[in-house]
Order: sequence, then structure tokens, then C-alpha cells
Amino acid sequence: MRRAASLLALAGGAVLLSAATLTCVSVVLRWLTSQPVRGDFELVSLGSGLAVLGFLAWGTYRRANIIVDSFTTWLPARLADWVDAFWSLVWAAVTLLIAERMARGAMDTWASGTRTIGLLALPYWWAVAVGAFCFALTGLAALLVALRLARG
Repeated sequence: MRRAASLLALAGGAVLLSAATLTCVSVVLRWLTSQPVRGDFELVSLGSGLAVLGFLAWGTYRRANIIVDSFTTWLPARLADWVDAFWSLVWAAVTLLIAERMARGAMDTWASGTRTIGLLALPYWWAVAVGAFCFALTGLAALLVALRLARG
């Protein structure tokens, strides 16, 4: 899980850097030639969304997501771990539900031939499928975190 989550986060970082580079190139081209990179908005929006989803599993696995512990800091450490394990299970249930719904959405967008609205009119079933995979991996990471916390 650690390796899969870290590889997905690295891929998300690479996609985000690519989107940032594309934005810079498009701005420079627009400045020099009055013509941006064709479809830059579509590509950057898809890339940025996928990049963010790529970071979720790693953040969950490392417990690096935002945690509000102001109500549990006074609890004994073992009890606080159990509370955190419970909320990790809730996070796992939510992300796995989202993964399932996105997987169905990917199949629906593929079947209907839905495309982005813009110059490139890209099919985006594949992006929804990648998002489903990212949420599924995040759910599995949350289950492992919950197990780790419950064991102590």
C-alpha cells in the first residue's frame, strides 16, 4: 500500500507539474503570438483534478490530512487512537462509496461518449476511471490506518 500510494502521489505531482508547465507555455505563447496552446483550459482542468486525487491515498496513509483533535487531546492515547480509528473507518466508507459511484460514472460516460466542452472535446471516461481508482486506493489506505490505530 505504501508503495502504491507513494507512486500515485508522485504521478499526481508529475501531472500537476505538467499542467503548470502547460499553463506557462500557453501564457508565453499568448503573449508572443496571441495564440495560446489549443485546449489548454481542458488539459489543465483535467490534469489538476487528477493530480489532487493522486495525493489522497498518500495523505491518508501517512495521516497527513487535516485532523481536528481539539476534542481528543485530553483523552488517554489509546482511547484517542480508537477515536481516530473510527473516523478512519468512516473516511474509508466514504471514499470507497465515492470510488464505486465514480466507477459507474466512468462506465456511463464511456457508454454515452461524453466529452469535455471546449476546443479538444476530449472523451473523459478515462479521467473518471482514474479518479475512481484514486478513491479506491484512498479507501484501502484508510482501512489500513484504522487497523493500525486499533492495534495500537
